[in-house]
Amino acid sequence: MALMEISVVPVGTASPSIGDYVAAAHRVAVQSGLPYVLGEFGTVIEGEPAELLALAARIHAAPFEAGAKRVVTTIKLDQRMDKEVHVGDKAAAVQRRLE
Repeated sequence: MALMEISVVPVGTASPSIGDYVAAAHRVAVQSGLPYVLGEFGTVIEGEPAELLALAARIHAAPFEAGAKRVVTTIKLDQRMDKEVHVGDKAAAVQRRLE
């Protein structure tokens, strides 16, 4: 199991507001059925690496399908072989240390 953080930034749009394009990309993540957490600057999704990378390609394409002329996508992939990881584990581990 792995975690992927993906951030999609449509540029080359008619307006400085990009929320509609980001929503189109996020819908693809939701429709995947994989566990996810939407954040202010990206979405974290849980799954197998190959599945996540294929999903990243579909998420990246969504703003183009919505009319964007250019899209910059940033992906972070974190995979551990020593234990399972799940969405929310990292934040919970830090929170425990703060208590």
